[in-house]
Amino acid sequence: MADKPSKDKEPGLLSKVAGFGVTFGTMFRKIETEQYPEDKRPTQLRFHGRHQLNRHPDGLEKCVGCELCAWACPADAILVEGADNDDANGQRFSPGERYGRVYQINYLRCIFCGLCIEACPTRALTMTNEYELADDNRADLIFTKDQLLAPLQNGMLPAPHPMVDGMEERDYYQGKVTQATPEQEAWAQQREHELAAESAGREDTA
Repeated sequence: MADKPSKDKEPGLLSKVAGFGVTFGTMFRKIETEQYPEDKRPTQLRFHGRHQLNRHPDGLEKCVGCELCAWACPADAILVEGADNDDANGQRFSPGERYGRVYQINYLRCIFCGLCIEACPTRALTMTNEYELADDNRADLIFTKDQLLAPLQNGMLPAPHPMVDGMEERDYYQGKVTQATPEQEAWAQQREHELAAESAGREDTA
């Protein structure tokens, strides 16, 4: 028969109170309250946030529609449909032979692992520090190409437009193109006038 534990072996009152030391110490500690969303704490430099489709310095898109990002995605969150650039009809969106005609990222599936970034051969897809992606509509969390494209900077023209004269695709990736040239700007203005005339003609015939 096992011996009953003696009273000498039982913990005393001080030992019982010491066990709550962490609890008592936390109770009287000043609580640090984050005033979000008024005050937003900056993220780390390598934070994995919302994706961005980058452009070349003249405005052409870096995405060549290779679909490697979609193949690398473990959550099947990316949809890419590539198409051929058509110089004859003024439909050049990237320096390469192809471009991403359709590009979608489903943020209901995305796990922000960054494997798509590692798979991209042209550095067309990167991740920003933007993390506010909550919404009350599921359809609005499927971002399209227009939402993912980086905003135009100084010296850029919206695609489509021709490449810089005398430059090849590799010249773009070697950093030899710094901004849109006057020839590209003139072409873009001419195309804008033609599209406006076509639109006015359709309205007159309607």
